[in-house]
Amino acid sequence: MNDKETQTHIVDYGTYIYIWLTLIAFTALTVSISGMHFGNIALMIAIVIAIIKAALVLNIFMHIKFDDIVFKVFAVLGILTLASIIILTFSDYLFR
Repeated sequence: MNDKETQTHIVDYGTYIYIWLTLIAFTALTVSISGMHFGNIALMIAIVIAIIKAALVLNIFMHIKFDDIVFKVFAVLGILTLASIIILTFSDYLFR
């Protein structure tokens, strides 16, 4: 075994609680924004908050932050695939 295989990462419980509280705060922010009248920008604000929440979950709870580059590439590739599907769907919807 080389040193990289034997290394472990330890995330303390305080970090998990902090991230959990941050996710709850972002969820409350999303719910409060949905009740306000921001017009067309409300959807973009909600999407940005969802992206931030997804990044927190991926990096901290799913430990992508501590994994090899291969796992990071596959995570980004999956996100880009999903984004391209959403963009193509909305572009088809907009140009009908």
